[in-house]
Amino acid sequence: MRSLILIAHGSRRETSNEEVRALAAKLASMSHRFDSVTCAFLELAEPSIPNGIEACVQQGAKDIVILPYFLSAGRHVVEDIPALVQPKQAQYPELNIELKSYLGAAESLPALLMALVD
Repeated sequence: MRSLILIAHGSRRETSNEEVRALAAKLASMSHRFDSVTCAFLELAEPSIPNGIEACVQQGAKDIVILPYFLSAGRHVVEDIPALVQPKQAQYPELNIELKSYLGAAESLPALLMALVD
């Protein structure tokens, strides 16, 4: 089983967290490469990143892809997210947990931004 977890910062504003959950649901409906698509949050919302990974493991995931939904390589992307993923990798050495690059590094992002203003 292969799972995708979209990682967002998390917000005190629940409607913001719901937007991330809705995006994860849209990705799930579009994907044929993942058996499950969900989201997790760095802080201020649930599930946390470790709990999100654990939920995938409990559902039978053998491959988990972590996709940070962040625009720049700040401290959260460079330090905090890897620090939360690493203990789960150590806990489940038989799993393939892959931490992808963050959204802002995507080569297609400039074209998407221009499409928004065209």
